[in-house]
Amino acid sequence: MEFLKLWGPPLLQMIAIFFASAIPNLKRLPGDVSDHTGHFIGYAVLGALVLRACAAARWHGVTIRTAAVAWAICALYGATDEFHQRFTPGRTPAVDDWIADAAGAAAAVLVGLVAAAFLNRRAGSGEV
Repeated sequence: MEFLKLWGPPLLQMIAIFFASAIPNLKRLPGDVSDHTGHFIGYAVLGALVLRACAAARWHGVTIRTAAVAWAICALYGATDEFHQRFTPGRTPAVDDWIADAAGAAAAVLVGLVAAAFLNRRAGSGEV
C-alpha cells in the first residue's frame, strides 16, 4: 500500500504522458499551448511527483541524491517517450522535445530541493 501511495501518482502521470504521446498526427495542444511548453509542464509535474516518491513523501527525504535520482528517472522516461513517438503516425522523436522534458523535470526538482532546504531549516520534517 505504501508503494501505491508513493509511486501511484508518478505512474499515473507517466501513463498520461504515454497516452498523449500516442495521439497520432497531433498538430496543436489545447489552448494553443506550444509543444515545448506542454513538454515542460508535463515533465515538471512528473518531476515533482517522482521527487516526492523518491523522498518517501518527507521533506527531510528531499536531498541532492534523491533530487538527482528523481531527475534521472524523468529524463530517462522522457527519452523513452520520444522513442515511443517514433511508432506513432504523424509523430517524430525530437531532441529539443527531450530537452524541454528534462528542463521541466529539473525545474520542479530544483524548486522541491530549495523548498525542502528552507522548510527543514525552519521547522523540522513533515510530510510532503
